[in-house]
Amino acid sequence: MPAARQSIEVNVPPERLMALVTDFAAYPRFLPEMMESTVLRHEGDVWVVRFAVRVVRRLEYTLRLHKESPTRLRWTLVEGAFKGNDGGWDLTPLADGKRTRADYHIDLEIGMFVPGSVLKTLIETSLPATLSAFKKEAEARG
Repeated sequence: MPAARQSIEVNVPPERLMALVTDFAAYPRFLPEMMESTVLRHEGDVWVVRFAVRVVRRLEYTLRLHKESPTRLRWTLVEGAFKGNDGGWDLTPLADGKRTRADYHIDLEIGMFVPGSVLKTLIETSLPATLSAFKKEAEARG
């Protein structure tokens, strides 16, 4: 899958959105494709998390996630169903810090044949739906 980038504006301050982004154990409650999310290790601003998602079939992978600043999170693949999975979140305060522009990017190397139509769906449908789910959950949490 080529690198994909998507942005969304959320009606919460950046620190509240980052609190949700780093609440990995909660992902299965608001992300429909997320089956499981288990924090294996957490030290300071670094997490190692195992995820299981259903995208056509169950896929499991482990990421190392690092909060580089209060508004920037990056991840890299440790192991799992993909050849590569790197990405991150960049949160920019808007409206004197009351709102946030969230920029999400991912560079995913699947490592197996995936039809172009499935990749197109992942980029054009699943990624916006994921960001919308984060927006809805963040705003519901207030």
